[in-house]
Amino acid sequence: MTVSTIDRPPHRRRASRTAWLTIAAFLLPALLLYAVFVLVPVVQAAYYSLFKWNGLQPLTDFIGLRNYQLALSNGVFQTSIANNFLIIALSLTIQIPFSLGLAVLLNRRFPGRALFRLVFFLPYVLSETITGIVFRLMLQPGSLVDAGLGSVGLGSLARDWLGDSTLVMFTVFVIISWKYFGFHMIILLAGLQGIPRELEEAALIDGADRRQAFRYVTLPLLGPTIRLSVFLSMIGALQLFDMVWVMTGGGPLNASSTIAIAMFKAGFKSTQMGYGSAIAVILFVLGLVVALAYQRFVLRRDVDGALTTTAG
Repeated sequence: MTVSTIDRPPHRRRASRTAWLTIAAFLLPALLLYAVFVLVPVVQAAYYSLFKWNGLQPLTDFIGLRNYQLALSNGVFQTSIANNFLIIALSLTIQIPFSLGLAVLLNRRFPGRALFRLVFFLPYVLSETITGIVFRLMLQPGSLVDAGLGSVGLGSLARDWLGDSTLVMFTVFVIISWKYFGFHMIILLAGLQGIPRELEEAALIDGADRRQAFRYVTLPLLGPTIRLSVFLSMIGALQLFDMVWVMTGGGPLNASSTIAIAMFKAGFKSTQMGYGSAIAVILFVLGLVVALAYQRFVLRRDVDGALTTTAG
C-alpha cells in the first residue's frame, strides 16, 4: 500500500473541517451584507433602467435601452462627464504633486513637524456637507473672500466665484483640493517613511545632489504609493456629489453638474427613476472600467511584485 492511498487520520480531517467552518463563519456575514447592499441594488438599477418609470407606478412601460440613448445624447449629462474628468485631470496635475511636495517637506526633521502634519490633515476630517456650507457662505458676493481681497488692495480680483459658469469648476476644484490634499499627503508621507534613509544617503555619498537622489532613488521607490494615491483620487472624482451639491446644486446652468448630480436630479427632482437608474448604471460601468483598466495596466506591476516577493 502506497502513501498516497492512506487516508488522513481522523483528527486531521476534523481539524481541516473546523478550519473551513471557521473561514465560512467569518466570510458569510460579510458576503451577505455585500450582496444585499451592493449586488442587489446594482441589479435593481440595471432592471429599472429598462423602463420609463417615475418610481411610484408599476413597472409596465418597457423601453429597453432608450434611457441610455437619452443620457448619452443629453448635453447636460455630457457636461457632467466632462466636469468629472476635468476634476480628475486637475487632481493628477496639481493636487497630487502638491501633496507630494508637502509630504517631502514634512518628512524632514524640524521643530513643530507634528503640528504641521495635524493642521494639514484637519480639513479631511471635516464633513463634506459642512465644508460645502462654509465655503458657500465665504464665497458669496461681498462676503469674506471678497472682503479679504479688498482689504489687501486686490478688490479687482473679486468674482462671483460660484455663480460664474466659466469659473465655478475651478473654484470647486480649489475647495476639493483644500479638503483632500491632507489625505494624499498622509498616504505619501507613510510611503516616504517606509523608504530607508540609507538609500538616499548612499546616493549622496556617491556624488548625487539631493534633487538627483530624490528623482532617481526616492521617487521610484515611492511609485507604488503614488499610484495608489492616484487611483483613490480618480475614483473619488468620479463619485463627486455631496460637497458640490451643497455649494452649487450643479449650477449655474448645470456648469458644475457631475454624473452623480445628474443622476440625483433625474431620479429625485424630475421623478424619472428609470432615466436616473440608467445614469447610475453608466456611472457604475465607468467606475468599474477605470478601476479594472488601472489595475490591469498600472497597479499590476505592484501586485505582481508583491506576489513574487511572497512566493520567494
